[in-house]
Amino acid sequence: MENIIGAVILGVIAIVCFVFSYLQFQQKGFLFNNAYIYASKKERETMDKKPYYKQSGVVFVLIGILFLINAIDMILQTDWLFYFVIGIIIFAILYAIVSSVMIHKRKQ
Repeated sequence: MENIIGAVILGVIAIVCFVFSYLQFQQKGFLFNNAYIYASKKERETMDKKPYYKQSGVVFVLIGILFLINAIDMILQTDWLFYFVIGIIIFAILYAIVSSVMIHKRKQ
């Protein structure tokens, strides 16, 4: 029973991440990106937010997938999905680093 409750909670978190991702891809709502959050008010007004919205959208999709896979894993109680989750985490970290470098290069 606790596995089902945990899976439902993880599923709800996954749905919230997918909603945030959709909003980021649509460039609506608050921009959940460190480059924007740590920018001064003047920098925020002049910066091109489109690549940062896209980056945040992709990261939220990946986080949503992680929570969804963990919810499925709680229900099915598999061992191999753990390795799939680790792979997605590594991919998400690499994506965040590479896309940040690419955005920074395009700015210059």
